[in-house]
Amino acid sequence: MLCSTHAGTSGRKLLSMVTATLLAVTLAGCAGGGRDNLQTGSIPMQSKPVSEMNASELSRAAERIGKAYEKNPKDRRAGLEYANLLRMTGRNEQSLAVMQQVAIFHPTDREVLAAYGKSQAAAGQLQQALATIQRAQTPDRPDWRLRSAEGAILDQLGRSAEARVRYREALDLQPNEPSVLSNLGMSYVLTRDLRTAETYLRSAAQQPGAESSVRQNLALTVGLQGRFEEAEQIARQELSAEQAEANVAYLRGMLSQQNAWKQLADQDRPTSATN
Repeated sequence: MLCSTHAGTSGRKLLSMVTATLLAVTLAGCAGGGRDNLQTGSIPMQSKPVSEMNASELSRAAERIGKAYEKNPKDRRAGLEYANLLRMTGRNEQSLAVMQQVAIFHPTDREVLAAYGKSQAAAGQLQQALATIQRAQTPDRPDWRLRSAEGAILDQLGRSAEARVRYREALDLQPNEPSVLSNLGMSYVLTRDLRTAETYLRSAAQQPGAESSVRQNLALTVGLQGRFEEAEQIARQELSAEQAEANVAYLRGMLSQQNAWKQLADQDRPTSATN
């Protein structure tokens, strides 16, 4: 989802926004995150899934879970939940500090290692995150979420061809998984191949269980092609009319200033979906 912030209007800023969107959405589905509400043990029960909370609700939830974590830093589930909430509220360095402690107490736990990798990536430690995610993976029991997360980090590092191999490996393990199809689509957005990106994102949006973020990625990709009314219609499926209109207005304004996306696309023509 786009945000109406005062971000710069250059093509580089636009690419940074798309990359950040890819990384955030992809890693949200990595093992232990996303649909898992982590409502067990001594952790306070949440009123609704964290994916449906607004900013103030996330902040309050982080405060509640933080108190449970402070009482018992060795509590694996509390640590995972607290780090996830910190990451969702933009406190990436604190989230990383929490996961460093959790990983000390649970050094061979795949879910912990995956969450640790997420926190490293969110804090900008991409090479370290890649190593952690790869360490969490096991050849005899490969995890499609880890494959997809590895792809997201590779995309962030500019290694798109390798990233797409990981996404397709994830799809071999979990066919038609909407989050992976979305990640693959966003990978093509990063290399300015918007038509191919739209194909994958439309497929992702049509899959059962596709989350709001998938459709918002589709709206972003449609908007980047100048089809703003269609992008707004897609965005309105989950957002209020005001939010959808604001997002599209922001995207329209960003693209209109110095024609930022066209400049980027022209730099790299021809672009083909060969990976």
